[in-house]
Amino acid sequence: MNNLPDVIADLAAEASGLDALVADLHPSDWARDTPAPGWTVAHQVAHLCFVFRLAGTAASDAEAFEAMTSGASGDFDGAVNAVLATYPLDDPEKLLARWRTDREFAVEALAAAPPDQLVPWLVRPIPPAVLACAGMMELLAHGQDVADALGVAPERTDRIRNVVGFAVMTWEFGYQSRGLTPPDTEFRFELTAPSGEVWEFGPVDAEQRITGDAVDFCLLVTRRRHRDDLDVTAVGPDADHWLDIAQAYRGPAGPGREPGQFAKA
Repeated sequence: MNNLPDVIADLAAEASGLDALVADLHPSDWARDTPAPGWTVAHQVAHLCFVFRLAGTAASDAEAFEAMTSGASGDFDGAVNAVLATYPLDDPEKLLARWRTDREFAVEALAAAPPDQLVPWLVRPIPPAVLACAGMMELLAHGQDVADALGVAPERTDRIRNVVGFAVMTWEFGYQSRGLTPPDTEFRFELTAPSGEVWEFGPVDAEQRITGDAVDFCLLVTRRRHRDDLDVTAVGPDADHWLDIAQAYRGPAGPGREPGQFAKA
């Protein structure tokens, strides 16, 4: 897997990080509840298996991707839950093997896809690099759930820039999921990376501004932490409202996390 495009190499590295987190777990740990109601560690890994299988299929076989998703347009969450039931949730060894197969399939398929050719996805076709960013967002979100269940803190690197950029690009998702009209304005984002570098997006003179820690920003847009427990701040009423509804994925927002549930020491 040498010479992968940067974003796909980052995806592969993040996937390996999750693998390291679960590879040596005792079977009972796979049954631990995560902060997502009704989802165990096994459910989280199975969900990522499905996402990676879907992404790899989108990048390699458009007709097969259409067949996989054709019945899910009206109830994607229901379709996901139905698929999860087909994974070996009670057999960690088999589930781990399935995860490794699906993650390698996705990375290889995305790397092989022409970078300037759109691939089908759930709402509209997107470039393979953007799909890789979406995969990293899924990994960060569900990997955080696994880490929370196990009581560990994931190591974050500047690879999360892919997630930050994806969240900025999809900043309207929170409005769309709630049937709201996005404000007719542009936001400025200034976020501090794990390395200390400041990542900047949007007009320098924008009145609506989001600033803070890039890792916390990722936890905000994946709804894995409540805004009250994060080092992310807003200037302007539209930006302040955005912090309440921000999400980097389509569909229902879900309950999110409660204030103080994961407060920093």
